[in-house]
Amino acid sequence: MPAIGYVTRDGRSFKGQLRTLSIRAEIEIAPNTRKTSDAQPDFRVTSSGVEVGAGWLRRSEASGNDYVSLSLAAPEFGPRRLYANLGRAAGQDDEDSYAIIWNPAD
Repeated sequence: MPAIGYVTRDGRSFKGQLRTLSIRAEIEIAPNTRKTSDAQPDFRVTSSGVEVGAGWLRRSEASGNDYVSLSLAAPEFGPRRLYANLGRAAGQDDEDSYAIIWNPAD
């Protein structure tokens, strides 16, 4: 699956850019400090102070590694949500570099 953005770890948050053919936006994926139940997301995704998505911690069945499953929604994306996973950026030596990997719902 193609990467639609790249972020780096900044403390407990991730900061970087969402990039598609028509969108270039700075984003932050920050812990949801107001989470009060398991149904609420573990992370909030914002761009320029506007919430555009959420993320949930998940564990890969194949590798046992943790990752963040993202759901993104904004008028620029059209009527459907974008689904993506936050994981290690391929070919990156930096331990703090992550890729936002598009996960088509179809």
